[in-house]
Amino acid sequence: MTLPIDDRYRDTKLLVKERAAILVSNLTLREKIAQMLHQSPPIPRLDVPKYGWWSECLHGVGRAGKATVFPQCTGLAATFHADLVQEVADAISTEARAKHHDALRRGFHAQCSGLTFWTPNINILRDPRWGRGQETYGEDPYLTARMGVAFVKGLQGDDPRHLKIAACAKHYAVHSGPEAGRHAFNSVVNPRDLRETYLPAFAACVTEAGVESVMTAYNRTNGEACSASPTLLGQILRGEWKFDGHVVSDCGAIEDIWQNHKITATAPEAAALAVREGCDLCCGEIYRNLLEAVQQGLIREEEIDRSVIRLFTTRMRLGQFDPPEEVRWTSIPPEVVCSRKHSDLALQSARESIVLLKNNGILPLKRDTLKCVGVTGPLALDLDVLLGNYNGHSGNMVSYLAGIVERTGAGTSVAYHKGCDLFRPSGVNAGLGWWFAEAEVIIAFVGNSAQLEGEEGDAYNADAGGDRTKITLPGQQQQLLEALVALKRPVILVVSGGGAIDLTWAEEHCDAILFAWYPGQAGGTAVADVLFGDYNPAGRLPVTFPKSVEDLPHFHSYDMAGRTYRYARTAPLYAFGHGLSYTTFAYSGLSLSADTIAPGDTLEVRVTVRNTGERDGDEVVQLYVEPAQAKVTAPRLHLEGFRRIPLKTGECRELVFQLRADQFRHFHDDGTAFLEPGLYHIHVGGGQPGYARCLKVSLKITSETVS
Repeated sequence: MTLPIDDRYRDTKLLVKERAAILVSNLTLREKIAQMLHQSPPIPRLDVPKYGWWSECLHGVGRAGKATVFPQCTGLAATFHADLVQEVADAISTEARAKHHDALRRGFHAQCSGLTFWTPNINILRDPRWGRGQETYGEDPYLTARMGVAFVKGLQGDDPRHLKIAACAKHYAVHSGPEAGRHAFNSVVNPRDLRETYLPAFAACVTEAGVESVMTAYNRTNGEACSASPTLLGQILRGEWKFDGHVVSDCGAIEDIWQNHKITATAPEAAALAVREGCDLCCGEIYRNLLEAVQQGLIREEEIDRSVIRLFTTRMRLGQFDPPEEVRWTSIPPEVVCSRKHSDLALQSARESIVLLKNNGILPLKRDTLKCVGVTGPLALDLDVLLGNYNGHSGNMVSYLAGIVERTGAGTSVAYHKGCDLFRPSGVNAGLGWWFAEAEVIIAFVGNSAQLEGEEGDAYNADAGGDRTKITLPGQQQQLLEALVALKRPVILVVSGGGAIDLTWAEEHCDAILFAWYPGQAGGTAVADVLFGDYNPAGRLPVTFPKSVEDLPHFHSYDMAGRTYRYARTAPLYAFGHGLSYTTFAYSGLSLSADTIAPGDTLEVRVTVRNTGERDGDEVVQLYVEPAQAKVTAPRLHLEGFRRIPLKTGECRELVFQLRADQFRHFHDDGTAFLEPGLYHIHVGGGQPGYARCLKVSLKITSETVS
């Protein structure tokens, strides 16, 4: 029997939610359930095409072939440049649209060819041992929120009718390792830390950026599976934040509810629980059990309808059921992929991400007089280190060695020797002295790669299921450094990785240190530009570099006490926000528009910055709030504003920051926010107070008020 079809879902004059509901009303129960799997089958009688929900674009369209490769996310965060990050995301979504429509023309509907991208990762990098920290924007909730909002806006576009692509904030919510136990562990977190650290970036992406999707984490949070949490999904996400997009599980996370968390006794119970609590889409196969769950009375078909309507609403918002000529984004040509414009943007973002950690004056190198430069290290000629993880592939990859060779003069000798393997005990070459006998300076490229840190199963040479148990340089890289320093030549260290590495020995013995992250396709060019002074570095650390792993709390603890610059009591090797320049800056005229603040108020913070050095350059102006005497547990210091500005030699500029009252709030143990009376200090400078030259001004809050 042929069912009658209500085809009003094709009417583009109706609201997308109404169209989605009409379409779903045409489906059988089996068809509805099939649409809740991440590989959704076609429904030919309704002209519903096959659709793969799973695509990735952390720093370029990932796992789908040709794409511009931008710096991995900690590198993007190190730019402290939200406008640039939004521009990068816009370029990524442009390539995503072009690749999607070209794939459709070829009849390709598989995974990683769709328009729903499971990006950005806005988890907090609470511990440098977590392998997936490279996918995040670092350890600070405010910086993560600003970068996350910028990235979501860049991905989803500015069209009032159609999403450019659909972004997804992940992994909701208290999730940052350990990788090896992620399918079974319970993140125990007090309500104060939950509200103060783990939720702000998600709240911002939902309420400010209108992110279309949220991905649940594998773990439990305070005993509730994140993929079926009434607290996280019902009370907070859809209740407090009024989220109206769709929720997707991480891959296999619904299966974990039953198999690993042991919350339910059967697969149908796990599937029903997740859908009832608000998880609409399953990355996995367990939602096939929903038919049995309905038959057992575990869930009603109306509850399934709710989820399927949300999913088709997203597809409607992407224009998948509209005439192509009515969708602004369908006309993007394939030629934009890896275009010159996007390659230039990859170079710009790589340059801006580089952090100069130390410089005794040897940098920048004098290219015109340099006779011989030595290049060594396991990463000098490695292309994988440019990519990080969840990456695409570009034909424009520039290794570190290639960048240096390109920048040196025709008469400059470049002596290259690998020195040692990345992590295998290959022995440090005893002939380094002979090899670099003529070298006036030696540049060593060391650090990690995605082989050694990343997601469970992907970082196949990591020592803890994707995570690191140590934060020292891997393999024999430390021995290589010691052998190089023993040659009595100046040694410049260029370090790659997704997060903090113990560089205590290098800080004492090397002449200069750059941190290059996983810099993307233009990494070699960008690093060479900094080394030879064609670009003045201004990147800042989005994470704290501790002196030793011994300074860190237990990896399994989600309590923020002792973690990140906001709560740590141990002095770091390099502070969050640290980064040097080839020029100098001075601050003056710090002032507030008011000396008190109350709920709902906003005050202005003004400061003047001058380039007092001999080179043009960018300064990253950072604003921190410090409670003078908090009566509750609170961050000792927290970032609440930043601005990256270019200044020519001698140029000065006045900046105005807006500070809202809620940026001063504290949290009670039960998670409720309030303004605590007392004195607060506002610090503005090129880094944290105590680690950079900062100005300070104070204000008072006069009475305790719920904020």
